[in-house]
Amino acid sequence: MRIAAGSDHAGYVLKQEMVEHLRRTGHEVLDLGTDGAAPADYPDYAEAVGLAIREGRAERGLLICGSGVGVSVAANKIPGIRAGLCHDSYSARQGVEHDDMNVLVLGARIVGSELARDVIDRFVAARYSAEDRHARRLAKVNAIEARYSRT
Repeated sequence: MRIAAGSDHAGYVLKQEMVEHLRRTGHEVLDLGTDGAAPADYPDYAEAVGLAIREGRAERGLLICGSGVGVSVAANKIPGIRAGLCHDSYSARQGVEHDDMNVLVLGARIVGSELARDVIDRFVAARYSAEDRHARRLAKVNAIEARYSRT
């Protein structure tokens, strides 16, 4: 799977570890930065990952900041992006299966490397179920997005 990854400075170390993990487990990773621990603004990386997905350069995304909240808010401003902040493997799997989540968000100050690897593995292994109830709900989410993106 092609995965776009990005982080601010607070998520840099964990992002580097997770990019290597994803590559070791057979995934192609587009690392969109940041490239060090110098202060960096999370919206820049949320936008870069979201655009990589919208443009078809990646199938899914991984975003990491200190808490995960800021980068999640920013990523969800991009039409078509469904970013979920998940600090457990159940939510990461169910977010994809039920909500067609395409960006996993982690807080580097919340989760350690071992848990992050498990959450990421569940995220990339999961597939959207497209069951009627989930498709109906996702259509409603998309309709909300469409109504407000016209303004």
